[in-house]
Amino acid sequence: MEVFIEILVTLLPLIFVSAIVIFVIYRLKAKQRKGTLVEKKSENAQILMNSLIPLGLIFGAMLGTAASWILPFTLLTSVTMGSAIGYLFGYFAYEAYSRKEENYKH
Repeated sequence: MEVFIEILVTLLPLIFVSAIVIFVIYRLKAKQRKGTLVEKKSENAQILMNSLIPLGLIFGAMLGTAASWILPFTLLTSVTMGSAIGYLFGYFAYEAYSRKEENYKH
């Protein structure tokens, strides 16, 4: 029984991260097929919108590293889980920012 629990603890982060990545990729792929990917009017706004998911990954990895100092998880597990959660939050930020209308005039 202990071996089963150790295998589960080892594979659980991989399953969690895989589920998040598959969710985000399929959502973006569906938006691309429908033709509903948003293009911003200004180049800087478009660059920011395209950078939200990678920025989420970076900040999530940093938070995972900081969490590994406090929590009893290994560094690898914390960075993996942190970057996956950051990836998901980056996607949600991408969705929110893509819906936001530009209310200012150039």
